[in-house]
Amino acid sequence: MCDLFVLFNGYSKLCNDKEMLANCSCSLILGDHNIIVDTMTAWDSDKIITALAGYNILPDMIHYVISTHGHSDHIGNNNLFLKAKHIVGYSVSYKEKYFLHPFESGEKYYINENVEVLPTPGHTLSDVTVLVKTKEGTVAVAGDLFENSEDIENPTIWMSAGSENPALQRKNRAAVAEIAHWIVPGHGPKFKVTEEIRNSLSKQI
Repeated sequence: MCDLFVLFNGYSKLCNDKEMLANCSCSLILGDHNIIVDTMTAWDSDKIITALAGYNILPDMIHYVISTHGHSDHIGNNNLFLKAKHIVGYSVSYKEKYFLHPFESGEKYYINENVEVLPTPGHTLSDVTVLVKTKEGTVAVAGDLFENSEDIENPTIWMSAGSENPALQRKNRAAVAEIAHWIVPGHGPKFKVTEEIRNSLSKQI
């Protein structure tokens, strides 16, 4: 089992028709490997370093950096973690070396027996979700597959945030909800997956 800590809850708020405020959720997984998922914007480095220090973790102690997709609010501080292997969407690399993995064929990437990376395209065509076995059940760190818990009953929230393939996104939202007990969305607090949520998502496919 792993321990999962949400270092920062993501958020998004439309200011007017030309501006919005947004940042992503940032999560820390501690176990056989130390993993950080989604490193926020490039202006958040001090916040992340301070938050990690609260768990006695230095950047060089992180084994994997996972960005659920390549948007700027999810990759901004990847360069803090120079001893880690990096997974950005479907791209797996360490320094200049790239490791080919068939995410496109639906294959999971296994980090260890408690952590795996699942291809969940929709928001972008190379989105991934991190599935983590914890004492409270399986937690899906889903990035922008889910914008927040409110987008279950109001799908216009995630659709208005941008979706390269809404049909795929609907399918993968339902699939992740079937697996997970908890979801960490891209722009909101972690929420518990109920049967009501599963039923609602399955009806939206």
